[in-house]
Amino acid sequence: MRRILIFFVAMTGLMLLSQSCSITLNGATIPPELKTINIEFFENNAPLVVSNLSQDFTEALKNRIRSQSSISVVRDPAANATMSGSITNYTITPVSVEATNPNTPPIANASRLSITVNVKFVTETDKKLNFEQQFTKYQDFQGDISSREQTLIQNIVRQLVDDIFNKAFNNW
Repeated sequence: MRRILIFFVAMTGLMLLSQSCSITLNGATIPPELKTINIEFFENNAPLVVSNLSQDFTEALKNRIRSQSSISVVRDPAANATMSGSITNYTITPVSVEATNPNTPPIANASRLSITVNVKFVTETDKKLNFEQQFTKYQDFQGDISSREQTLIQNIVRQLVDDIFNKAFNNW
């Protein structure tokens, strides 16, 4: 009986203690001095240009920082940090070919959409966090790209933004 009473007292204590704790699962290691960031517009300098890619990428990056950190996104060159860069590559390449018959050339069975972004991150709060790096992500698809291009772009942009956020704020 005494053991049961001790067990219940211990469990009650643990439950009360756990109510006062908070856990952050995004893993961001942001220096406390880093309060503001200026995200510059990422121009599309790729040979093949999609009209909305620059705007979509820049806004996705801003939204990720707003939603996953306490940093304020500002339009001020005097911000604690600056992220700039450009979209340097947008390509569609075949990844597998299919032979149709002996008298006709093979055709692409699957293709790959790849997007490369060059990113420069500069902060005065901790110079070890500064970097300039290219990030590339891709997604494979079958058939004509026109009906699914925007969905593919959204998926690739999300992956790129994840990698950039992790590099800047999680030291990955």
